[in-house]
Amino acid sequence: MPNAMSSIQSPLQISLSQSSNVRRQFNLESQGKLVKINGGKKSTIATCLRTEAKEAHVSSLGLGKSEELMEAEKKLLVGVYARAPVVLASGKGCKLYDVEGKEYLDMSSGIAVNALGHGDPDWIKAVVDQASVLTHTSNVYYSVPQIELAKCLVASSFADRVFFSNSGTEANEAAIKFARKYQRHSNPEAKEPATEFIAFTNSFHGRTMGAVALTSKEQYRSPFEPVMPGVTFVEYGNIEATKKLIQRGKTAAVFVEPIQGEGGVHSSTKEFLQFLRSACDEAGALLVFDEVQCGLGRTGYLWAHEHYGIFPDIMTLAKPLAGGLPIGAVLVTEKVASAINYGEHGSTFAGSPLVCNAALAVLDKISKPSFLASVSKKGQNFKETLKQKLGGNSHVKEIRGLGLIVGIELDVPASPLVDACRESGLLILTAGKGNVVRLVPPLIITERELDHAAEILYKALPILDANSN
Repeated sequence: MPNAMSSIQSPLQISLSQSSNVRRQFNLESQGKLVKINGGKKSTIATCLRTEAKEAHVSSLGLGKSEELMEAEKKLLVGVYARAPVVLASGKGCKLYDVEGKEYLDMSSGIAVNALGHGDPDWIKAVVDQASVLTHTSNVYYSVPQIELAKCLVASSFADRVFFSNSGTEANEAAIKFARKYQRHSNPEAKEPATEFIAFTNSFHGRTMGAVALTSKEQYRSPFEPVMPGVTFVEYGNIEATKKLIQRGKTAAVFVEPIQGEGGVHSSTKEFLQFLRSACDEAGALLVFDEVQCGLGRTGYLWAHEHYGIFPDIMTLAKPLAGGLPIGAVLVTEKVASAINYGEHGSTFAGSPLVCNAALAVLDKISKPSFLASVSKKGQNFKETLKQKLGGNSHVKEIRGLGLIVGIELDVPASPLVDACRESGLLILTAGKGNVVRLVPPLIITERELDHAAEILYKALPILDANSN
């Protein structure tokens, strides 16, 4: 298949508008050639985008291409990512290919995003069809895909209404605002309505200032302090410790992940979530379930909280909803929605026709009972296989998870194992304190592919002995 970029007529092959007060010069280096572009002259920057027509796996690019691209990245992007040394070029199903053509089995799925894998034909059709009709309108106007997606989310959940955002952290920011506004709306006579929040150890709710305030890892918060005040952290799952903290007139909401992903693949208990539900009801606080990573079929249930039979007032979603396009959603009950008025929150890009049509294609597939049953079965079998192959290793402390969110806790850092697996063609993630291997493959993965992943993990385990001495 030809490289997609080779067939694009670049919109950047245009003359830059002449202006006496605006002069821009770009130094672009492409294949060793320096290109200068001045605002007052007819020039092109298409060389930044143009690549030669190659096969999809671009194996003919030759050795050293990855190194060149990684060096270019270091000079161009803000250094916030400690990236794995792989330059990915294409994907199909649960397989990814780098620019040299090496194949990888994808057990990370873009950090639990690509639920349908890579290149799902129904998802592609939804994107292409909508892009050819209407991509973006803003929320000044109505659009059909947004209304249809909201209808599907409400019909399949506890919620009465939906607010769309662009990401998980934005969804949690909206939930923070909604919780505070709800308290103000519900207690109009109160001099100081409840504004504080309870969150838990090992939690991760996002990178923006409100969401990071609810995230327990200090390295995410401390460089940017002061973050939003009024957040108290308590041990995840500890009923007695939490009982003392949820207070009427003080606690606006409790934020909790039914299954923590970034925090190390820790699952809640039904008893703990039931306690939180009762305690919030008694205190007039809202219960917020963050299902950004664990929701939308990942556990074998459409919503992770269905496994426990406990329902929130607010639920936040994001990662897999649009199959790789940026989206977030806040699902709320009518009592929460009734507190929010026009103009109190909003977003320019959120809920665009393009992204919502993609999400409809994803939701249609993953919400089918047969699909969810397959996720549950594959996850159970995979955990059993991992326990058989890895359970006897002295460095493996626990193998846990639900459905296709699986954590392997080690007594040593997981990075050497992640690196060894990558060298053997398996892409996996870390979690927790860096000592947990996190496995979140596309939900379409086959039993055979899962067995192959387990075999690579097993053969890579000796690297842990080499690095523990």
